[in-house]
Amino acid sequence: MTLQQFEYIIALDEYRHYVRAAEHCFVSQPNLTMQVQKLEEEIGVRIFDREKKPLQPTVIGKEVITRARQILRESRQLKEFVNHEKESMEGDFTIGIIPTLAPYLLPHFLPLFMKENPKVHLKIQELQTGQIISYLENGIIDLGILVTPLNAATIKEVPIFYEPFLLYLPENHRFLNEKLMLAEDLDPSEVLVLAEGHCFREQALSICKDSKYGSSIGFEYQSGSIEALKRLVENGVGYTLVPELSVINELNSVHIRRFTNPEPVREVSIVVHSSYIKESVINRLKETIQKVIPERFLDQQSIVEFDWN
Repeated sequence: MTLQQFEYIIALDEYRHYVRAAEHCFVSQPNLTMQVQKLEEEIGVRIFDREKKPLQPTVIGKEVITRARQILRESRQLKEFVNHEKESMEGDFTIGIIPTLAPYLLPHFLPLFMKENPKVHLKIQELQTGQIISYLENGIIDLGILVTPLNAATIKEVPIFYEPFLLYLPENHRFLNEKLMLAEDLDPSEVLVLAEGHCFREQALSICKDSKYGSSIGFEYQSGSIEALKRLVENGVGYTLVPELSVINELNSVHIRRFTNPEPVREVSIVVHSSYIKESVINRLKETIQKVIPERFLDQQSIVEFDWN
């Protein structure tokens, strides 16, 4: 049985005439007749007594029609509820964000978002990518902000911006003589990377295209902090790759060099479970973030995305 069939029997009850009921429902009379008969066959009762003129519902048919009206009314209320939920901008929402984004992105967009959405209360957790996916699938958090693509069947990705990678060098390094760098010029044996479990580690290694990272430095440092890597570089220990937001206030620093176009970037997205319906929250987050980041992060013409998977 379908909601459409319920609409047909209600129209028949109101007009007591197949042709007029069909016209009201914007269908052909044979189609309406066939659908009513299919409903009667499915539930095993006659809804209308076709021998009476004008058409009359049977005793049990009257009850079926009453219940059909109730179901259609509840269906409309459900649609109204869902539409309200999609558009509503109030309530508590839990967001998971990866550590290599949190300290650099949150201070830019969070004050503006909270000012423009006073009825929203955000609970923000720093989580690794794997945790965010798991928490979304288990309903522990509502949204995630991380690097994509994830290629997860249950996760919906909404790209926000494309953040360039920059090279962070010690003073007097030979690369400082170059205005722009080529990714293939990097020496993986000198590159400092984050500890395993951080997606930024895999992104950096994808650019280096070699697994012998840091082999000439003389020690292994399992760091979870981009800032710690920067301090090591400033003291002459290797060099590293940094996302641009992490050095947004020091782009003229002697330590920084850009890559030639197309620049390597990471795609930053809002991610939710595929069943999530609060489209207004997703859209408002995206709009707010895009207001505060550099406009060039939105331009895909001069960038190249790396596949981390």
